[in-house]
Amino acid sequence: MKTLTSIFTVLLTIQLSAQSLIGAWEWVETREDGQKVKGVVTFTEGYQAAAWFDAETGAFIETNGGSWTLNGNTMTEVPEFHTSDTSKIGVPRSFEIEFDGNDKMRIVGTENWATRVDDGTPGDLNGAWLMSGRKRNGEIQERDTNRPRKTMKILSGTRFQWIAYNTETKQFMGTGGGIYTTVDGKYTENLEFFSRDDSKVGMSLEFNYELKDGKWHHSGKSSKGDPIYEIWSRR
Repeated sequence: MKTLTSIFTVLLTIQLSAQSLIGAWEWVETREDGQKVKGVVTFTEGYQAAAWFDAETGAFIETNGGSWTLNGNTMTEVPEFHTSDTSKIGVPRSFEIEFDGNDKMRIVGTENWATRVDDGTPGDLNGAWLMSGRKRNGEIQERDTNRPRKTMKILSGTRFQWIAYNTETKQFMGTGGGIYTTVDGKYTENLEFFSRDDSKVGMSLEFNYELKDGKWHHSGKSSKGDPIYEIWSRR
C-alpha cells in the first residue's frame, strides 16, 4: 500500500507540474444577495492579478494581486495590493489548487471552477509591465520602477488589467481591465470594469504601440480624451 501511495503521489506531482496557470481564467459566482459577480485572474511569469466586478453592469467590486509561485499543487502568493483587506499585503499565503483537464481550475475547498480563457497567446504584449516613463513636451521623463508607487499592467493573450498602488503605504489608486487586441501596431482595449468611473465600461480605446529595446511605447488618448505617451518596462 505504501508503494502504491508513493506511485500515486509521484504521478499526481507529474500531472500538476505539466499544468500551467499562465494565461487568463474567468468564473461567475452568485453571492448571497443575488448579485452575479464575474471574476478574472491573469497569470504571467511570476506575477498575477485578480479582479471581481458585477457581471451585468461591470461595476468594480475588488482586486488583489502580486507575486506567485506554484510547487506541485501548492500555490503561494504575496499580495502587493489588496482592496478588501490591506493587512494581507506583503504576507505570504499558501493554498491548494486542483485542475480538471487543462481548462478548469479551482482552489481546493471552494465551489467555483475557473475556466481558462487563454494560455498567454496570441497577444504580443503578454506579461507583467511597470510604467517606466512618459513623454511630455517632446521629452522622455523616466520613472524609477523600484519605488513603492507603482502602476502595473498585466496582460495575458487576450485580457489586460492595470493597477495603480503603493506597496509601502498600501494605498490603492485605481484599476481597470477587460479584453485587448494587438493588430498592425494598434493596441485596442475594451473595458469591462473601471474602478474610477463605471460609466466608462463598454468603451473601446485604440492606441499605437511599438516595442523599442524591449520597452513598450504606448500612445493615443486616455478614457478622458487626453493625449498620452507612456513607456512600460517588463518586470
